[in-house]
Amino acid sequence: MKPSTFFLVLICSVLFATGLSADPVYTLDSGDKIKVTVFEEKDLSDTFEVSSEGDISMPLIGNVYVKGKTLKEVKESITNKFLDGFLKNPRVGIEVLNYRPFYILGEVNEPGSYPYVNGMTALNAIALGGGFTYRADKEDLILIRANDPEQKKISITPDTKVFPGDVVRVEERLF
Repeated sequence: MKPSTFFLVLICSVLFATGLSADPVYTLDSGDKIKVTVFEEKDLSDTFEVSSEGDISMPLIGNVYVKGKTLKEVKESITNKFLDGFLKNPRVGIEVLNYRPFYILGEVNEPGSYPYVNGMTALNAIALGGGFTYRADKEDLILIRANDPEQKKISITPDTKVFPGDVVRVEERLF
């Protein structure tokens, strides 16, 4: 095995074992706002916010469950519902307009929920939370991924990517 292949396998193994993947697939959840475009059907195209039940309500086809689904899966689901007696050849496009917030807790000056921005890192999240308090352990950062059903606490670095719904926690130092 080439050294470069060995290191690639090693890095992927570490990312998998820690629950941090290089680019996780985004899934929708409550609070996300999406735009659904049904081409050449302006009355069926609109923006929708994912409800607390995890669905959106569309004209003609009614409620569409989207929680935990990727944009591709939602597109297929909506297309199939329109094919079921409503449209002959529906062409559907979906984009996320507003992501649900992420949360920053612990030893930051202004803990709370904040709007997500693409490319967010833990350090960006801490900055939005007003920076570290004087008691903060800057080396002890914890992340809980929104899409992790086990809600595992993962130790992270300031460069770790944060995604919508994630919780970043800055621990308190002992001395």
